[in-house]
Amino acid sequence: VQLVESGGGLVQPGESLTLSCATSGFIFSAYDLNWYRQAPGQERELVASIDSTGRRKNYKDSVKGRFIISRDNAKKTVSLQMTNLKPDDTAVYYCNARYPPDTNGYWGQGTQVTVSS
Repeated sequence: VQLVESGGGLVQPGESLTLSCATSGFIFSAYDLNWYRQAPGQERELVASIDSTGRRKNYKDSVKGRFIISRDNAKKTVSLQMTNLKPDDTAVYYCNARYPPDTNGYWGQGTQVTVSS
């Protein structure tokens, strides 16, 4: 099983980034997919999730209206479009695939997002 995130980087406040997670080794279409983030000294937190059908999406309150999660079952990828980025969005972002009722699932290695002027 592999989950590989990409697309992180250093941006200024107000700019945009799109993170992608390429996966392999499991039945992608059957899994719920999540993006988590972890800032220095803080616990990992759930940012956005999308169910296996792609119809149900949930977002952390602070990113609603700015982030969009999407999945491509044919390419076995999940993306996170991030707009109007803020310094508080600075964190390592992790891709997670989970098959309910599993509470852990599979994890990527993370990609750094830094928002700073």
